[in-house]
Parts: sequence; structure tokens; C-alpha cells
Amino acid sequence: MTSPEADVVRSRPHRLTIVCWILAIAVIVIFSVVAVLLGRPTTTVDPEVGPPFGLGDQIGMVFLGVLLAGGVLSLTRPRIVADAEQVTVRNVVGGVTVPWTLVRGVRFDRHSPWAALELLNDELVSVLAVQAADKHRAVDAVRGLRRLHAAAWEGKEPPPA
Repeated sequence: MTSPEADVVRSRPHRLTIVCWILAIAVIVIFSVVAVLLGRPTTTVDPEVGPPFGLGDQIGMVFLGVLLAGGVLSLTRPRIVADAEQVTVRNVVGGVTVPWTLVRGVRFDRHSPWAALELLNDELVSVLAVQAADKHRAVDAVRGLRRLHAAAWEGKEPPPA
């Protein structure tokens, strides 16, 4: 007997997530160091004008680093969750839920950076969560998606080619 959880495919980009987290931490560290260095007094400070950068500038620099790190981490948003009835694709911007009965096939072409769902209306839905850089993880995810797709069409007229 199989559990219902065994018939669910979940995937997200693995290598991209690691790279984005490392890059986000590096951005915050670099902007924090720059913020500290902005507050250092210089030898050419005019006593009437004061230092060129103050505490507000330092806080703003750290905040800017946090914002940029958040932008980098938004690239880790892609996910895919598929079960026997439907597939939900969430990319960096937007997402879509499609019943398997509207999917013609799951494509993962050679030299393609990510997988795609080919819909019956000839539309392609990019699946950024399944990336070629993840190698075996991506292949396993595509196989699972194709297995669910085949099970959804079992006993029905096959989708037109």
C-alpha cells in the first residue's frame, strides 16, 4: 500500500538556492563593512561642515544591503508541487495551477536550462524549479512529473500530439 504522500512530486532549485544564500550573505557583509568605513573620520574634515557621512548614511547603507540580499533571495522562490489531479508551478514572478487533463506533456529538452509543461493549447509553462544544473534531482523530478501525467491520462484518450 502506498501513502498519499508518495504520489506527490515536490521540487525546488537546489544549487541556485545555495548560490543565492551565499551571495545574499556576501552582499550584507560587504554593505556592512562599507557602512562601517563610511563613519571613519578623514584627515581632511572641515570642522564647519562636519564629516561627509553620518550615522544615517551608515544605517542606510546596511538597509540597502539587506534590500539587495532580499532581491537575490527572491530567485529562490520557484517551486513545483504536483499530485494526481494537478500541478502547481510557482516561478520567480507569478505562478499557475493546471489540472493534468490540460497538460500535453512534460518537456525537459537537451540543452534546456529548465523543464516546461506543454499545455493542450500549445502554451509552454516554464518550470524554473526543475533546473538542469541540479542534474539527478532534476531528472528524478521530471520522471515523477511524467509518471503523474501518465497516471492522470490512464484510461482516457491520449492528448493530441
